[in-house]
Amino acid sequence: MSDAQDPAEELKTTPLDALNRELGGRMVPFAGYAMPVQFPAGIIAEHNQTREKASLFDVSHMGQLRLHGESAATALERLVPGNLEGLKPGRMRYSMLTTDAGTIIDDLMVTREVGGLFVVVNASRFDADLPHMEANIGSDVEIEVLGGRALVALQGPAASAALADLAPDAGAMPFMSSLALSIGGIDALVNRSGYTGEDGYEISVAGADAEGLVKKLLADERVEAAGLGARDTLRLEAGLCLYGQDIDDTTTPIEAGLNWTVPKRRREEGGFPGADIIIDQWENGAARKLVGIRPEGRAPARTGTEITLADGTPIGMVTSGAFGPTIGGPVAMGYVRFDAAETGTKLELQVRGKGNPAAVADLPFASHRYFKA
Repeated sequence: MSDAQDPAEELKTTPLDALNRELGGRMVPFAGYAMPVQFPAGIIAEHNQTREKASLFDVSHMGQLRLHGESAATALERLVPGNLEGLKPGRMRYSMLTTDAGTIIDDLMVTREVGGLFVVVNASRFDADLPHMEANIGSDVEIEVLGGRALVALQGPAASAALADLAPDAGAMPFMSSLALSIGGIDALVNRSGYTGEDGYEISVAGADAEGLVKKLLADERVEAAGLGARDTLRLEAGLCLYGQDIDDTTTPIEAGLNWTVPKRRREEGGFPGADIIIDQWENGAARKLVGIRPEGRAPARTGTEITLADGTPIGMVTSGAFGPTIGGPVAMGYVRFDAAETGTKLELQVRGKGNPAAVADLPFASHRYFKA
């Protein structure tokens, strides 16, 4: 994980801070917040729990916004390459704010609601995203910051059954859909999505109700608390980018392999920041590409490790790396020259002056298991 913290900076807390500590969470600075990196079971156990049953993550540090106005989708579409006008109420889409250079200010989740949009952004980019949106969204759209709300992610193959016991309508929700539900008597906005590669939900709830909701979910024997450490290894195995590591304001969506986020209509019409550059790369390719990497042996390749060819020619850098518990070995992602991006290409990872063998691998490392209605 990235998002280094100034030790002198006072940390914010989420509405679940007291409960995280009561459950034995090891708290660390992350994106300006005190967040649980793990609970007593440990990262590997929490990772496996998510793959096998279900885990509950506090992700309340994420920024939550509502964009009010019938023209909200059209207005936000001017700032992102995604097709927001085509979203039906109750459906979600992953997209990103882009710069005039075609690079990524932030990635975000957008949900169409009656009369506007619900948007979730990264905590580390909130202070950049909000003024950017306010300056460019237009006067017809009101941006409401949903401060004080909590956001929890219930992830894993048992997530649907566990949530449906408290909110029966949750079980039939399609992937990337949204529904306002009562969960055991607590009102919440439920999105069937997540960032682990598993089926699951992200649940937005009033801060005052968050602890009660989490206790209801954790009372299910199939559900355990998990921290940001396991969330990071899960998303890496799933080949999902983390802002600040795999994507940032120096990378384009095409370099990051996110071509699918720029649909045909947006490529034909343009009209978003950096459109000419992004569309050119979509059609003709970029000079570099984000790829999966499988190091040989057991030692993981860490962020910032130089990638070379076997003859020592530098071709890129590792952006994320860790031991993958599901894979049973180290996994990584990184940018390499386009001509070295083919699966199976032999690489060396330069660690303390020594070249460790590796190879380009297909993403994701662990298959996605999203719910299909």
